[in-house]
This record gives sequence, C-alpha cells and structure tokens, in this order.
Amino acid sequence: MTVIKKKAANTPRGEPGVRYYCDICAIEITSTVRIRCAHPSCTEYDLCVPCFTNGRQSNNHNCATHPYHVMEQHSVPIFDPDWGADEELLLLEGAEIYGLGSWADIADHIGGGRDKEEVKKHYIDTYINSSKFPLPELSDPNDTGGLDKISKEEFQAKKKRRIEAKKAALQASPLPPKQKPTTSGPSCHEVQGYMPGRLEFETEFDNDGEHAVAAMLFEPGDGINPATGQLEPEVELKATVMDIYNSKLTQRALRKRVMFEHGLLEYRKNQSIDKKRTKEERDLLMKSKPFARLMNKRDYEEFSDGLLRELTLRQAVTQLQEWRKNGIISFEGGATYEMEKVQRSNALKNALGNMDRLSHRYSKATPPVEAPPPLNPLIQATPDPGNPLAVLSGKNPGSSLSPGPTSNPFGTSASPSASSPPQSKKGPLSAVTGGPWQPLELSAEIASDFHILTPAEQTLCMNLRIKPKPYMVIKEQLMKEATKQGGVLKKRTAKELCSVR
Repeated sequence: MTVIKKKAANTPRGEPGVRYYCDICAIEITSTVRIRCAHPSCTEYDLCVPCFTNGRQSNNHNCATHPYHVMEQHSVPIFDPDWGADEELLLLEGAEIYGLGSWADIADHIGGGRDKEEVKKHYIDTYINSSKFPLPELSDPNDTGGLDKISKEEFQAKKKRRIEAKKAALQASPLPPKQKPTTSGPSCHEVQGYMPGRLEFETEFDNDGEHAVAAMLFEPGDGINPATGQLEPEVELKATVMDIYNSKLTQRALRKRVMFEHGLLEYRKNQSIDKKRTKEERDLLMKSKPFARLMNKRDYEEFSDGLLRELTLRQAVTQLQEWRKNGIISFEGGATYEMEKVQRSNALKNALGNMDRLSHRYSKATPPVEAPPPLNPLIQATPDPGNPLAVLSGKNPGSSLSPGPTSNPFGTSASPSASSPPQSKKGPLSAVTGGPWQPLELSAEIASDFHILTPAEQTLCMNLRIKPKPYMVIKEQLMKEATKQGGVLKKRTAKELCSVR
C-alpha cells in the first residue's frame, strides 16, 4: 500500500507535502511516473516503472489480471500560470481534509515551497472571486486562456527554480529561538489561572453557571402540545433557564472583552507603570477602574489623564495656599520651607520617641532623615514654558507668587524698605531671640484662640512669632517632660524636645 503522509518532524526543511513510495522496492516515486492498481482489492497500491515492467507483485496484487492506471506528473498550468494541475488537485484535497481556513496545513499538504499566504490568495482569487463560482474562470475545457502555450518543460524548469530559491532562503534565514510552548495550562501566562490557548480563565465569572443546564435534556418532539396547541410548561421552563444561562455567558464575554481591550492581562507592564506613580495617583486610578467597562481604551486613557491632571492641579493649589498662609511669597522660599518642614517632622518624631522611657531604654538605631518631598511640577521655580499652567508661577520664574509688591497676611512687609533707617537699639524681640525681627501682631480676629492665653503668654507668643495653638502644644510637651523628670527640666532637653532656638 502506498504511504501517504504529511511532513514529518525529521523531514528536511522546505520539503513538505504528499509523498508516494513503491510498494515493492519502497523508493520514492513522487516526482516521476507511477503505476497505480485499479482493482478493488488493492487500495492505493503504487508501483514504480521498473517493478511494473518486471512483473513484481505483493499482497493481493496480481499484475497479470488486475487493471491499472498510469499516473503522470500533471505539472502543466490550467487555471493560473504559476500553479500546475497537480497542485490544484492537492489544494482541493487538502481543503477537503483539513477544512477551509487551515491554510498552513493545506500548504504543507501541497508542498513545493508553497506558504499559507500564497495558498490562501490563490484559492480566493481563483475560486471565490470567479464569475463562475464555485468553478474557476477557465473551467471550460475549450477556454485555455493561453496557458496551453506554456510547455511542460518550461513550467517544470520555472517550478524547480522557485523551489530552489525557497530552499536557499530557508537555509540562509536563522532558526527561530526556542520558545516556551503556549498550551492551555494555567502556568503558561504571567496571570495565574489564565489559559491563553483557550482564551479562558481557570475560574470564570459566575463559574457555577453551567450547573443549571448540565443535566437538562431536550427530547425529540418536545414543544407545543398537539392537543392544546400551547407550549408545554416543562419546555417553557427549560427555555427560561437557557435564557438565564445565555445572559451569564454574555456577561462573561463582556468582562473578557474589557480585559483584552484594555490590556489588563499585561500584568508586568502595568505593574511597572504603577510603580512610577504616587500613592494618591494609584488610589485615584483604582477608583476610576469601573468606568473602563463603559469606555474603549482610548477614551478611558484620556479620562484617566484628565483625572491625574486635576489631581496635580489640586495639589499645586493646596501647596501654594499653605505657602501663602505661612507668609512665603517666592518659590525659593517655598523649597526651603518644604525642606525645613521635613526636618522638623523628623526631629519631632525622635523627640516623642525619647520621651517614652521604655522605648528610650530599648530604642533602636535612629532612622535616617527623610529627604524633602519633590515640589509639584506646576509650582517649581523653573516651570515648563510650554505648560499652560505656568501662569501660576508668574512671568519670572524666580519672582514672588504675586505679580506686584504684596504684604504677607501677618501685616509685615515682604521685603525691608531700602529707605528705612537701620535700628540702633534692640527691641523686645531682640532681647529674647537676638534678632532684628518685628513682633508678630496677634489679636482675636487673626487667631480665634488668642483669648485663652494669659497676658504674659500673649506677649511671649508675639515676640517669638508663634501662634497660640503651636504654643499650647509646645507648652504641653514641656510640662509632660518636666513631670517625668521630677519637676526639673534642663534647657538642653527643652531644645531637643521642641526645637526652640
């Protein structure tokens, strides 16, 4: 019996297709004339010409009585100048075996260096787009379209050159690297439980939805009752259950579409992008994810960018308001303020930790000082000229936050006047702090808790430029520490505790 097989794993590169072998001597007779037995008892029994002329036989074949056919190479064009009749037969045979659409398998069945794109294009152009569909244009034997002028030798030489060129190209191209086989297993993807070969998850949405229809059975003849002419209640109930199951499948497909369209399966890529965002940005985007089901990928990205833009603006406005509230009117002063703010916070943490005797006895090494947080990009000293929000920083990047000469909210001038005479004598504040600064003007209108202080404390707060609430916190900490120390508090301890200069 003739051996007909597809390209095996050890077949040389560029030589796929059907192979015919002599059933006597087992030599390959694919590219030459062969003799096929036409008797019903011999199925696909082929012989080479030497074995046939010598009268050799095997199995049920009887060369004296069995009829035979001479099978030649039909390497002549009939429908297309580049396709022979034998290739047309193999194309139709492969389409019947593997089905239309399996162009890679059909190309391997044809052989001769044909690839799947070439086979697909030839089939569509010759058979599908034909005006005589399903027959090709040149299906009439009397209409050759000039292809009969191409000799068999010329066509064979052209086919041989094409196959050799294909082999040379395959040998010159490097072998593809070995890749991990993508099978329908939960361990073949970076998302655990996802099976890329089947586009399914190990645990689907409403994973128990199939249990309601698993044991459902529709018998032939079920439906309308011939006696009453109405739908039987049992069939109606089954149809309702099927509608519910179909709605579950629809919801499952919609959720998969959102994951595929928005690239949620690219876990590592999305994780690397999230690491570059701040905690506030990640929390905001997490809250906006339900809107992805209502938008396509492009609209959702624009929506997310708008939310992040709004968050940046709000943070910039909040930081500018804090600076203005503390009397800062320049970006250089704001950067210094943020740095000192972090230093004060670290010093307060260390002081509160030392107040606990147990933690002081078994305290660990002092943690490193935190670096000041980066300034908002919208309020940096050198904003982007192309940024439409650069108006927040004024025309000059190093100028003050306000366009003109502005006094701080505490009533003092933003910069000392050049014409004011220098002070020769120190005021009340100079005696306390040793500096030339003016006392802070406080009143019940400026500070709502100013009235709870004694007159001496009010004077002290104005001279030290401390508002009533911070003063009360400092006083409380000093009193607690003094109580722990038996009513004695050293000056050095007070400085370390409250950072008072």
